[in-house]
Amino acid sequence: MTSLVDRPNTALLVVDVQNGVVAGAPHRDAVIANIDTLIGKARAEDVPVIWVQHSDDHDLQQGSENWQYVPELVREDAEPLVHKRYGDSFEDTDLEALLAERGVGRLVVTGAQTDACIRSTLHGAFVRGYDVTLVGDAHTTEDLTAYGAPSPEQVIAHTNLYWQWQSAPGRRGGTVGTAEVTFAADAG
Repeated sequence: MTSLVDRPNTALLVVDVQNGVVAGAPHRDAVIANIDTLIGKARAEDVPVIWVQHSDDHDLQQGSENWQYVPELVREDAEPLVHKRYGDSFEDTDLEALLAERGVGRLVVTGAQTDACIRSTLHGAFVRGYDVTLVGDAHTTEDLTAYGAPSPEQVIAHTNLYWQWQSAPGRRGGTVGTAEVTFAADAG
């Protein structure tokens, strides 16, 4: 149902599952296992897997151990890697061009941090015309309660809840669990 013309395909987006991003995140191992399951399913169905990797001048300096993807997830050479410096994976990157080349109008989103790069990427994709499905048990975030934020579990639950009902003319959002993910073009 995407509003992007002639873009019937779906891609799996794996956002910032880097050592320094998910270290200590709630349900880290389960989230990574779910993402790995989805990567395997996407590959088996010839669905593009697009990897996104954040860098900054502090904790995620390019080339550092914190910047590296977690060892449990292995990118194949043919799978694009998008380097970013902003929360929204589209902002000042080649993500849009990569998706257009592949005829992608629907994204299935996984990764971290729920309340930063995941949320920014969900909204960034949606306003650009994509259908965007969030995998509710395949994203996580750090504990920022010391700064007055809700618990990570509350942040994840709230994001899953509100994204479930996203819609706009010609496009829709949605939240599903790993077991319910389908890469079919007409999936919700």
